[in-house]
Formats: sequence, C-alpha cells, structure tokens
Amino acid sequence: MDLRELGRARFAVSVVFALHGAVAGGFASRIPWIQDHVGVGPGGLGLALLAPAVGSILAMPTAGRITHRFGGRAVTRVSIGLWCLVLVLPPLAPNLPLLCAALLLYGAVAGVGDVAMNAQGVVAEQRLGRPIMSGLHGMWSVGTLAGGAVGTLAANAGLDARAHLGGAAVVLFLVALAVGPLLLDVRAGEEEAAPPHFVLPSRGVLIIGLVGFCAVFGEAAAQDWCAVYLGQVTGASQAVGAAAYTAFACTMAAGRLCGDAVVRRLGPVATVRGGGALAALGALLVVAARSPVPAAGGFMLIGLGIAVVVPLVFAAAGHAGRTPSEGVAGAATVSYASGFVAPSAIGGIASLTGLPASFGLVAVLLLAVALGAGRLAPSAREAPQRTAPTPHRK
Repeated sequence: MDLRELGRARFAVSVVFALHGAVAGGFASRIPWIQDHVGVGPGGLGLALLAPAVGSILAMPTAGRITHRFGGRAVTRVSIGLWCLVLVLPPLAPNLPLLCAALLLYGAVAGVGDVAMNAQGVVAEQRLGRPIMSGLHGMWSVGTLAGGAVGTLAANAGLDARAHLGGAAVVLFLVALAVGPLLLDVRAGEEEAAPPHFVLPSRGVLIIGLVGFCAVFGEAAAQDWCAVYLGQVTGASQAVGAAAYTAFACTMAAGRLCGDAVVRRLGPVATVRGGGALAALGALLVVAARSPVPAAGGFMLIGLGIAVVVPLVFAAAGHAGRTPSEGVAGAATVSYASGFVAPSAIGGIASLTGLPASFGLVAVLLLAVALGAGRLAPSAREAPQRTAPTPHRK
C-alpha cells in the first residue's frame, strides 16, 4: 500500500470517527427535550439511558466474528451508515418502553460501529508506524462538538427534536456513503482461524478494559447528564445546558487532538495519571456547584482529564489481542459495561439524594483511573500473539 492510499484511508477513518461522534452529540444535546416529550423523571431517564449500554454490550463481543466474515471495510461502512440513520428513532418514541426499545437498537448498532472503526484505527496506526489513536478519538470529540453545537442552536430556536435529529441523520448518512470506499479493506488471512461468535476478553485485555470502565463511566455521566444537571441543579435553560455540554465536548476534543503529542512526550502512564486526577477534580467541582458557570467548568475539566484515556485503552488492547478487532472488542465490552451501571447509578442516586451526590461517585471512579494508569504501560500489556491482517487484493 502506497502512502497516498494510506493517507486516504486515515482521512476516511477520521471522518468515520467524527460521524460517530456527531450522532452521539446530537442525541445528547436533545436529551432534555426527549425527557420532557416522554414525560419521565430522573429515574425513568436513567432507565432509558441504560438501554444503549445493553445493546452495545450484547453486540460488541460479536464484532470480531462479523469482521472476520465480511472484512473490516464492509462492517465499518454498514454499521456507521445504520448508526447515522437510527438517530431518527429516540425522539419519535411516545413513551418510556418504546424509548428504551429505540435506544437498545441505537446502542447495538453503535457498539459494532465502535469496534469496527477502532480496529481500522489500530491497523492504520500499525502501518503508519506512529500513534494516531488519540487524534482519531479527537475527531470523534470534534463530531460530538459539532453535533452538540447544532443541538444548541436547535434548542435555542425551540426546534422540535424530531425535525432536528431527522435532518441530521440524512446529512450524516450521505457523508458516510461518500467516505466508506476509502477505508482500509483488511481481511483475515486464509490460514487464520475464525474467532468465536461471542468473544470474551483475555486477562490482559480485561485489566486494560477496567481502566477504560472507570473513564467511560465519567464520560457517560457527563455526556448524558450535563444538560440535565445544569437545568435541574443550577436552574439553567435548555439552551444553556446544551451549551455546557458543547463546552465539555470542546475540551475533550482539544485534549484528544493534542493527545498524541502529549503521550509521546510524557508516556501513557503519566498522561493518564495526571488526566484522571484532573477529571476527578472537575467532578468534585460539579458536586459543589450551584450556578451554571462553575458547573460547566467542572464538566470541562472532566472532558479534558479523560480525553486520552479511552484512546490509549483501545490502542493497548488492539496490540494485546490476537487480532486488533478482538482486542478492541474485548476492551470495549469491559469499558462500555459501565453503561450498565452509569445511567441507573446516576439516576438512582439522584432520585434519592439529588444529582450532586451522584457525581461524588463519578469523582471516586475518575480517581481510580489515575490509580490504575500503570496498567497502560507497554510492559503491562500482553505480548501480541496474532497473525498480521492481510490486505484484500481484488
């Protein structure tokens, strides 16, 4: 593969990350509208937000087998295209059961797409010979920023979320169609055995994934509850809440876009240790805040602190697994298992004692990220035992 083709592939996978983030950002910015439309409190919303995690956890362990069968490019193209289209479903749900069903499908498609695009990123990083995963996740955050910004404008204008998210779904789907052919067409070698239909992570990948579990908990809590927190605790409007979410996404994007350079300078352990401590400080600021500005500042610190954790977790797991897709699938399954806990934990604690107390739990888990940073050191990874992926040649 020549450098020009590899450059096109890196561009395409960067756009795919941005598309994935734009869907997530657009949805997150309109959660307050969806909550009002369905007519549920924090406990019911927490239950609904558990559904995407259930769908993702059920789908992710199958991604390695699907990718082996159909190839990385095909799986990435189809899953990202579907992910864009399912954005239309949540705002259409008229009640809590149908909202949960829509978010279950939303999560399943997101999970397969997440594994597929991260596996593409690991292979591109291997062929380029330099770290790019933080930058790719930075593009995901740029996507959430763009999706959140559009959501802020839509909320400020009082636009119905069904019209907003429906239009966004069409635009994002068309972009996915355009960049799909440029992705790496990586297929398993003829002698490579197919992975099981449902892959469980190895011990080394499991340990790496636990660090991701704590980081994703903090990210999910901030992403899903930021706008709601600003409204219910600080009395901010929906537009201000959406803007606070956008600020959170902005700091995370900046941290990830600069992350590869920081990791090259400080190393993964020091970077994650400092980031986890900063994010924990941000969560404590959220707990103490009773006005919009300090609360938004706390969410921004959370975003900046955890920015590079998940990219480093996936990069480590991609190198530790038998194949990139299996390693990423294992770490992603463990990391995103926090989605089982985060929505119900935040919503349940909020129902009993209020949202500020729920973010005390977030602070504890983000501190655990700092304490577990040593697990991302190269010496802590499993030695790679995989057959190198073979490019498909027509």
